[in-house]
Amino acid sequence: MIKQIAALHSFRGWLFTFGLLFAAIILFPVLNIFLPEESFFHIPDYMFPLLGKYLCYAMVALAVDLIWGYAGILSLGHGVFFSMGGYAMGMYLMRSIGKEGVYKSDLPDFMVFLDWKELPWYWYGFDYFSFALLIVFLLPGLFAFVFGYFAFRSRIKGVYFAIITQAMTYALMLLFFRNNTGFGGNNGLTDFKRILGYSLQDPSTKMGLFVITALVLFLSYVISRYIVKSKLGRVLTAIRDVENRVMFSGYNTLHYKLFIWTFSAFLCGLAGALYVPQVGIINPSEMQPANSIEMAIWVAVGGRGTLVGALLGAGLVNVAKSWFTVAAPDYWLYFLGILFIVVTLFLPKGFIGIFDRFTSKNKDREVIND
Repeated sequence: MIKQIAALHSFRGWLFTFGLLFAAIILFPVLNIFLPEESFFHIPDYMFPLLGKYLCYAMVALAVDLIWGYAGILSLGHGVFFSMGGYAMGMYLMRSIGKEGVYKSDLPDFMVFLDWKELPWYWYGFDYFSFALLIVFLLPGLFAFVFGYFAFRSRIKGVYFAIITQAMTYALMLLFFRNNTGFGGNNGLTDFKRILGYSLQDPSTKMGLFVITALVLFLSYVISRYIVKSKLGRVLTAIRDVENRVMFSGYNTLHYKLFIWTFSAFLCGLAGALYVPQVGIINPSEMQPANSIEMAIWVAVGGRGTLVGALLGAGLVNVAKSWFTVAAPDYWLYFLGILFIVVTLFLPKGFIGIFDRFTSKNKDREVIND
């Protein structure tokens, strides 16, 4: 097993991967704790939730690349799975507040404001972190399994599949916007105070959440890399390219697509659960179709079918978004549209394709010199 994992990358690839992991879980905390605030290399406390948010987005991009880049399934509804994980964690965080809310009630503040008399049955169990974690693991995957089973069994694919996933996320967004569903309506869930007894305002808690997110992203990447390099991954790539021939060869493509679709939803739900305590809010706007489209853009910009490109794309687009929304908020969407057009026309393999082109030229030169 260890040899199989080691074979997923070259020595240089693993060196670079572990270098990034080392920077995230050791170097950044050291620069925050031991360097004075006046130092140029000091990492301030507010950076950890921001970087943690980027890592959550990178995990979502990884999930989208698995189904789109390797299986050829374009989803415009992954915001639903992300939000499911986020709401499950948010419900636990709301219940952990106890009577410390504005209204000093056992019910969440928004329920008191909306004149709810008792806790809805589907909130039972969220007093316990283990139960919330179980829902984070099960709910997005189970929902995706049921949805995917009927969609793939009906041979829905291509642009039609993308449309129904977008319709799915839009319908659920409208449902969660309603106050009578018991999820906070338009405002969602917010004003979280602690997780597992640790204050979410404490800098050490923010740093700990960032480190945990980095480790989860690393494990998610390794597992995803293992999948795409295995026989399963080769079958998925074949399904993407010529599904009819794969079926003619005796493979039941429904099982393969259903597995990778469900696993992708699971990763999105986990990313949403890590996102909420670091950002401090979850509301129905996370389900809006534009968010799911943006997730696909991350993968396209970085380079789909590479995994690394998906991570790169999520980082580049979201760093640019953070800068534009402060420096020129009115022009962010124009920039995103232009970026997507430029990548589609001139960089069909994304930004990772530039690196691949450069390395291939170097290899060609080495062969000529030899």
